Amino acid sequence: MEDNFKVIQEVISNRRSVKPAKMNGKHIPDEKVYELLKLADWAPTHKITEPWRFIVFSGDKAKAFCLEHAELYKKYTPAESFSQDKYEKFAGNGNYISHLIIAVMKRSLTVKIPEIEEIAAVSAAVENLLIGATASKIASFWSTGGMVHSSELKQHFRLNTEDKILGIIYLGYTDTLHEGKRIIPLSEKIDWK
Repeated sequence: MEDNFKVIQEVISNRRSVKPAKMNGKHIPDEKVYELLKLADWAPTHKITEPWRFIVFSGDKAKAFCLEHAELYKKYTPAESFSQDKYEKFAGNGNYISHLIIAVMKRSLTVKIPEIEEIAAVSAAVENLLIGATASKIASFWSTGGMVHSSELKQHFRLNTEDKILGIIYLGYTDTLHEGKRIIPLSEKIDWK
């Protein structure tokens, strides 16, 4: 049992966010991404609402979505807030990734539980996926930038008004990983009673 803990501890401690530009363009087999989604499906969920939904793009379709995302940003961002650098970053995010996953919270209309619990369940599902990716030596980046929280992106995917996009997950391989760090000591985050 202790060996299992050490393996899990190592995988979680070694998980890093790798920006799409730092990925190397090598393709992940779709079957492997499906295995990661199966891990996501085991997240905890209050009242078994299972609110996570995933929209998956692979290869050229992932690259095409990155361009669509950039165009949505350009179309719906007021001129005084628009940044050409951000536009180019969003458009270029597809250059070296293998897959892109839109993580959606599908709000239950029949079971009444607080929205935060549904958000937490989807976040746990995403973390399961990220940990599985790390264990598989797959780089990942969970982005909430650009149009992620906009009504326009929700409409783009024909989601209900109660649903929420919780992020874009970029997956790929990378040739380099950086050291992890924590700024605030754990002792300052815990209040033992």
